[in-house]
Amino acid sequence: MNVKQAVAKRIEYLCKERGIAYNELANICGVTPSTIYSIFDDRRKNITLSTVKKICDGFEITLGEFFSHPLFDALGQEIQ
Repeated sequence: MNVKQAVAKRIEYLCKERGIAYNELANICGVTPSTIYSIFDDRRKNITLSTVKKICDGFEITLGEFFSHPLFDALGQEIQ
């Protein structure tokens, strides 16, 4: 699993936990639905930290709370 996949999984978990659909999340965060859906598209390479911050704001959590999850603890280095 890479960082983008871990971010997508974390968002998926938070949405399920809170009963929020992806379109609803987009509205809450002030981003387009296509931005949210692109996070789950393996063909799209990157996600920006500013987008993750907007998503965190929508969930009313900090970046620290978002990334403080076992999904991110097991990630290896991504050197390209």
